[in-house]
Amino acid sequence: MHEADHPPAPGTLVVDTSRGDRVGEFRGLAGPYWALRPVRGGPEWEAEPHAVRPADPMERLRAETARRNARSAEGLL
Repeated sequence: MHEADHPPAPGTLVVDTSRGDRVGEFRGLAGPYWALRPVRGGPEWEAEPHAVRPADPMERLRAETARRNARSAEGLL
């Protein structure tokens, strides 16, 4: 079974391979596409499910660090 048959849970970190391996947070379905949001915030984008893969441990660590750094810089932590 292909990964695209079952979208991840909202909030799961994934990688959009069609956008240079951009890491995003899965937000939900947008018609035939998956809605992803940048880890540090910003506008969502849509990705074709077949071009999305789960983030590996190092990608998740980098994304979480970037999110914490951004929140810290904004005084949110």
